[in-house]
Amino acid sequence: MTTPRELDGSSAGGQFLRTALALSVLENDPVRLEHVRGDRSTPGLRHQHLAVLETLAELCDADVSGGELGSETVEFDPGLEAGTDPAGRQRLEGGSYAVDIGTAGSATLLCNALLPLATILESPLSVTVTGGTDVAWSPPLDYLRYVTLPLLRRLGVEAACEVDRRGFYPDGGGTATLRLAPSRLEPIDLTERGPLEGLRLYTTESESLADRDVAHRQAEGALERLNPEPDLELTKRCETTVESPSPGSALVLRVDHGTGVAGFSALGERGKPAERVGEDAADAANRFLEGAAPVDRHMADQLLVFLALAGGRVRIPAVTDHVETRCALLEAFGIDVGLEREAEATVVSVASSVDGGQ
Repeated sequence: MTTPRELDGSSAGGQFLRTALALSVLENDPVRLEHVRGDRSTPGLRHQHLAVLETLAELCDADVSGGELGSETVEFDPGLEAGTDPAGRQRLEGGSYAVDIGTAGSATLLCNALLPLATILESPLSVTVTGGTDVAWSPPLDYLRYVTLPLLRRLGVEAACEVDRRGFYPDGGGTATLRLAPSRLEPIDLTERGPLEGLRLYTTESESLADRDVAHRQAEGALERLNPEPDLELTKRCETTVESPSPGSALVLRVDHGTGVAGFSALGERGKPAERVGEDAADAANRFLEGAAPVDRHMADQLLVFLALAGGRVRIPAVTDHVETRCALLEAFGIDVGLEREAEATVVSVASSVDGGQ
C-alpha cells in the first residue's frame, strides 16, 4: 500500500479539504489530512464537508477512515485502476448519483469539488445534490451556472448544471444536478482581458418575497451603482421568482469580455434592503473594471486546480488567503506554482500539468 501524503489543515478551512480530496482522486494519491478545518471555531467535518468526502469516496470506491461528523483526521485512498490510454493513467467511471447534504450546506461548493474530475472520466457523470444552492460563504447557484461553467467550457470542460429548486438558509432543500462529460483541457492562457463585450444580470427571489419586488429592487440597486465602461452595455436581465423552503434572494452580475467572463454576487439578508444587495455586487464589479485581470477574485481561486491540470498562466486580481492556501496545497502535491506579482495583479503559472489533465 502506498504511504499516504501527509497534509495539515490547521490553518485552513473547508476549501483545503475539498481541494486535497479532488487532487487525491486526480493523481490517484492517498492522503492523510490532520487538523481538518483547524482554523474554524468548530473544527472538523461538518455536514457539507462530509458530503464531499462521501461523494468522492463513492465515485471511486475509495478506502476512508475518519468519515464522521466532527472528525479532525481523515485518511482517503482513491485506489483507482490504471486507465486504457498508452500512459496507463487512472480513469474514473461515470454514472448517476444523488447526494443529500442534509442541511443548508453549500451544494455549489460540492459541485466545484467535482468539476475537475471531468478530466479523468471514462463516461458521463451525473450528480444530483440537495442542500443550500444560495447560501453564505459560497458561490450562488447562478454564479456556478452563468460564470464558472461558461468559463470552464471555454477551457475544455464539458459541464452543465440544471436546477430543480432553490435552497436558501436556513432550511436548504434546494436541488441541482451537475452533469460532466469526459473532457480534455488545453494549456490555459488567461493573462489579458480583451475588449469588454456586455453585462448580464441575474436576480432571484423566493416566492415569499415576490410581493416586495425583491428581485426587481436588487437589479435596480445594482444598475444604479454600476459604473460601467462606455462600451459595456446591459445585454441580458433576468428576474426570477422561485420555489424554496426558506425565504431568500440572490443577485449575480456577469461581465463578458474577449477572453472569458467574470462574476460578482451578493445574497439577501434579513433586515438588509434589497437595493443594497445589488449595490454590493455592483461595487465588486466596479473594482474589477478598474483593474486588468481577466478573472474575478473568486474565480482566481477556483481556476488553480485546472491550471495545475493543464499548465499555463492566469492573471488574477489579488493573492487572497484562499489563493495562498490552494497554491500551498498544490506545492504539497509536487506541483510547482509561480507567482509574478505586478502593481495591480499577479500572474499565476504552472509550467507542466499533473497526470489528470493529459
